[in-house]
Amino acid sequence: MNVGRSYTITEFLLWTRRNIYKLLLIAAIPTAIYSLLGWTWIAIPWVPVALVGTAAAFIVGFRNTQVYNRAWEARQIWGSIVNSSRTWGIMVKDYVRGGNEKDIHRQLVYRHIGWLTALRFQLREPRTWENMKTRSNNIEYAKHYKVPEWESSLADELPAYLSEEEINHVLARKNRATQLIALQSAQLKELQKGGQLSELCYVEMVNVLKDLYDYQGRSERIKNFPYPRQFSSIATYCIQLLIWLLPFGLLNEFSRLGHWGVWLTVPFSVLVGWVFMGLEQVGESTENPFEGSANDTPITSMSRTIEIDLREMLGETELPPAIAPIHNILM
Repeated sequence: MNVGRSYTITEFLLWTRRNIYKLLLIAAIPTAIYSLLGWTWIAIPWVPVALVGTAAAFIVGFRNTQVYNRAWEARQIWGSIVNSSRTWGIMVKDYVRGGNEKDIHRQLVYRHIGWLTALRFQLREPRTWENMKTRSNNIEYAKHYKVPEWESSLADELPAYLSEEEINHVLARKNRATQLIALQSAQLKELQKGGQLSELCYVEMVNVLKDLYDYQGRSERIKNFPYPRQFSSIATYCIQLLIWLLPFGLLNEFSRLGHWGVWLTVPFSVLVGWVFMGLEQVGESTENPFEGSANDTPITSMSRTIEIDLREMLGETELPPAIAPIHNILM
């Protein structure tokens, strides 16, 4: 997530420069043929180009609206995870009673942090439809920040929160986050049977686990179900068609300004094409809010915030630092 005032125009131009090179080439070739070879017949009327442009604008606008909704839903889900995590910490501290209650408090809180860790690692695993590791512009921009889940492994992170037995149990399963919630539920049941947790408190804490499963499932739905490929594909095809038609439609318009006026086709084709391709690229970089892009939901930072809050509830003073943005990008 970008936490600066905005992306600078320099950042945007560098991010989209490969598109600009492509647009320059697409516009320059027909303009040179029209002007230097005198092939005036290659020009086409402006009306069909305008119709394609109108269709492309509607489709791209629809797509970007839906993409924003996906990103906003991801942020809402993780906001709910923050709230439920704090609720869990308070319940653990106030509801669980017994001779070794502090050790139990620590187990339940640290296992919850382990769940957050497992979940964020799962959400940052690549999918075939994601663009972060396949688009050259995204790969290049990723050099300006770090994705913590790509810098280490889950096996390296979990020992700080779980026992060796639990780590072996969890890592042997496919969905590690799901198994950690199951371990929480099993321990709550044992505490209830042992009289350290009343029936009412047990039910309330299980309801929190139910909510956490719900938030995990919603996150997994966004992660594992891409923006429908048919809508994504038609938007790309319309924009590409517009870009290729644009210079041919502008040739006659600018030729009215004189022999050299026709060369204005190049900068204006690039400008209009850049607007459409930029909108498409912004939508593409936003549609997968857990892929590790600069526009991701900052799940690593939010997980660290939760960890700090919960460990403070336990009375700990040696706490990890909050995640700081790198070049205004907060992960």
